[in-house]
Formats: sequence, structure tokens, C-alpha cells
Amino acid sequence: MHVPGTQHIRFCTASDGARIAYATVGSGPPLVRTAHWMSHLEFDWESPVWRPWLTELSRGRTLVRYDERACGLSDRDVKEISFDGWMSDLEAVVSAAGLARFALLGMSQGAAIAIAYAVRHPERVSHLIIHGGFARGRLHRGPAQAEQARVEIDLARIGWGRDDPAFRRFFTSQFLPNGALEQIRWFDDLQRVSASPESAARIIGLVSGVDVSALMARVTVPTLVVHQRGDVRIPFDEGRLIASSIPGARFLPLDSPNHVLLEGEPAWDRYWQEVRAFLGAGDSKQEPPPGVGLPQLTLRERQVLELLARGLANEDIAQRLGISAKTVRNQVSALFAKLGVSSRGQAIVKAREAGLGVGG
Repeated sequence: MHVPGTQHIRFCTASDGARIAYATVGSGPPLVRTAHWMSHLEFDWESPVWRPWLTELSRGRTLVRYDERACGLSDRDVKEISFDGWMSDLEAVVSAAGLARFALLGMSQGAAIAIAYAVRHPERVSHLIIHGGFARGRLHRGPAQAEQARVEIDLARIGWGRDDPAFRRFFTSQFLPNGALEQIRWFDDLQRVSASPESAARIIGLVSGVDVSALMARVTVPTLVVHQRGDVRIPFDEGRLIASSIPGARFLPLDSPNHVLLEGEPAWDRYWQEVRAFLGAGDSKQEPPPGVGLPQLTLRERQVLELLARGLANEDIAQRLGISAKTVRNQVSALFAKLGVSSRGQAIVKAREAGLGVGG
């Protein structure tokens, strides 16, 4: 039986200054799991729910996972909890881990982030797996779903932090309707230790408003979409929508009532067989991370240079990063000084020689 080695926890800084905790375990081609709410790198490591997942995900691979802002070991007291913030968290982790190309797994809330990342950085993503995910939050799925989201926000504010797990059990029953008592109790506790009541309410509200539907047709990497038919938390139709909207995606329906597959249930072995077959051997060797040979750059400068190297104009870079065109102009001027160049063309040449913008 494969037993994962010691996980190594480190910290990096997102573009807005939020400190993000990330962990690596295993060896081999990298696999990045996007963050989703209710995560805690240390607590998950000993979990009867997630530990079997970590065992399988690190089998023959280097697993990289992280706690999103306001959760787990990452900064709890953050001003911004937003989709752009979540994207910044992922980009910071990828940069800090020195990953040039990797497989990307997006589960539940993390599916939308994975889709957006694969569209923004297609040259970095070798394979995309979407499991139990959605492209449209509940506010975009009709009045009944929108009302349920509002009820959940109230439940989180009222009962998330209580010692009595009665309020949190509502969420647990949706994630693990067939869970054993030990797994149910652990999941109740995970909610309490992973985020504050106010952060939980903010995250639920934000997740409910997510909509990356327009991006799905732009995904160009090999994609496997997996969804449980009996999933109560995220309707099966949401998984089918993703599979039918991403060009060439393969759809794998599984028989299970659980939102999180549990070790030992019938679908468990089939899932991992299919995932290993989809990923194959992966990239047999890691190329040096893009940017080697360049002077030290901030994360934002690196992002601007990456897009500059792809030939994007300042206005397009501003729109892509969610900043003003004036800020981009200032960043470009700073890059010219650091790179020792006097023109946009010279900056692009240096960036591409260092591996930035290639394939974009």
C-alpha cells in the first residue's frame, strides 16, 4: 500500500499581500489541487476523509495543495475575498513552487478556479480534471437554489463557530450523506477549524455568485470531468454542463450519493483507475521554471512580463489582471529598468529567452 511521505508546508505571498500556506508531498510529475473552502493543511493530513485522497494523489506524483485566503493556515484576516483573489492565490503557489507545467485538479468550488486558470495559462496545464464541480454558482441556477444559498449564509453566521455541531451538520449531511460516524464528526470539526463564521458566510456568498460559463469553450487542454450521479451538494447536471461545454472533454459519471468520494465505496477504485489512465505518465521531466536568468521580480511584475511576452497590449494586460492601464504602464517602466532594456521589443526578447510567454 502506498503511504504518502512527510508533507512540507511553506508560505508564499499573493499579489495583494495575503500570505498563502501551501504543502507538497510525494515525488514525480506535479499535480496541483486548487483550493476549496473548508480546508486546513494540517487538519486534512490526519483526516479519515481526505487522507486517502492525499495517498492516491501523491502516488508517483508531487502533490501541491494550499489553503485559500481566510482558510486553514493561510491569512485569516484578509480584506479581499474574491474570485480574483482566489486566482491570485493559485498563481502565487504555482510561482513559489517553481512549476513550469503540471496537471490541475479542481474539485467543487475549485473547479471554476481551475477552468479560469487553464484559460489564462494554457501553456502551464498539461491535464485538467474537474470533479464534482460547477461553472455557475447557485445564484445563477434559479430562484430555489438562490434561496438555499441565502439560508446557508445565515446558518454559517449563526452556528459555524459553536461547539454544538448541529448547524454544521447541515453541510456535512450534503457532503457525506453516506459517511461513517468518524468521518461525519471529523467533517463537522473541519468546518469549525478551517474558517471563522464571518469568513464562511462571505465565502458561501461569493461562491454562489461565481459564473465562468463563458470561459469553458476556451479551454484547450485535455480535460476529464467527473461527477457523482447522487451528489446532493452540486447537482449532477452541473457536471454534465461542464463536460458538454469544454471542447473534447471526457465525462465520467459515478454512482455515489457523496459529494466527496469515500475510500471503500464502489466508485472509489474505478475513479482512481480512470484518473491514472487519463494522466498517464505525465511529463517525464520538469523543465526549468520560466523566468530563470531574469533579475528578481515581484509577483505582479512577473505577471505583467508574462503577458507582455505573449504580445498583449497594456489595455489587455490591465483587463486580464484587473488593474488600471496606468498601473500597467508603471509596471512596464519598472520592468525596463530591471531588465536593462529601453523598448518593449527588447523586453519581450529577454522574457521569451527566459521561457516566459512561450506557447501563450
